[in-house]
Amino acid sequence: MATESSDSGWFGDGTETGAIKGRLFAWACLGATLFGIGMVMILLVYVVMDAFAIGQPNTAPWLDWGFLTNATSRFADQAGLYPAIIGSVMMMGVIALSALPIGVGAAIYLEEYAPDNKLVRFIEINIGNLAGVPSVVYGLLGLAVFVQIMNLGMGTVIVGGFTVGLLILPIVIISAQEALRGVPDSRRQASFGMGATRWQTTKNVVLPEALPGILTGTILALGRAIGETAPLLMIGAAATVYSPPTGLFDRFSAMPRQIYAWVGMPAEAFQYGVMAAGVVTLLAVLLLMNASAILIRNKYQRES
Repeated sequence: MATESSDSGWFGDGTETGAIKGRLFAWACLGATLFGIGMVMILLVYVVMDAFAIGQPNTAPWLDWGFLTNATSRFADQAGLYPAIIGSVMMMGVIALSALPIGVGAAIYLEEYAPDNKLVRFIEINIGNLAGVPSVVYGLLGLAVFVQIMNLGMGTVIVGGFTVGLLILPIVIISAQEALRGVPDSRRQASFGMGATRWQTTKNVVLPEALPGILTGTILALGRAIGETAPLLMIGAAATVYSPPTGLFDRFSAMPRQIYAWVGMPAEAFQYGVMAAGVVTLLAVLLLMNASAILIRNKYQRES
């Protein structure tokens, strides 16, 4: 009995030693959290100061209305991000319309319909493995399938959306599965007991309950998608475009691709001021997109 009490005292069991260890563990967790937040805040402050030329006398802010409405230029003070913003928005639309329905549908089948056998477990294991595959591999896959085999065009909006959609597809499936698993099985059984079919139970009971969790996973997946650069390099997204795409089969450049091109330019103004303005714009679009998705999620969460 004395040994069991000593072992369980690590997180505090009423003894003095256990209480001290519990406080140390709590402070260590708090320190790790504050360290992560602090590093992100330092980076954000540094980028914002460069974007608005804070602390740089006789230098106009790089991030202004002209930067958001102009195309890029070989002169730093005339460079803008407008075509890349439109390209990113169109690419995200393709991702939302292709990857998200497929991912949620796959999760519903695996959780609600698929039998519990070795084949299904093998598929789920491989979906988990695909979530950790480097993004450049998905870029090569998109180049082979969508450009060379399906001939959808090099560096077009639809190829970029499909390629990045493949990248986030495993994340969407896994997060949707976890949300569906969180629905109590008693609710399914109650629905079946009232004579509902499996599809009626899934549509009217399981999905409304799991929808907030599914939307949370979708937010995280889309947040990763909008910042990816390696797949766009592989499928030939343009480094610089001077007009926004008007269709899904037009060549395009996305915000991370344009920022990557600016970093490689020899002029110091591009590497710091213009690049920082692009990063702040990308973060603003990401936060706006996430805020909209969070509002939708909270709406369904209150209704459920």
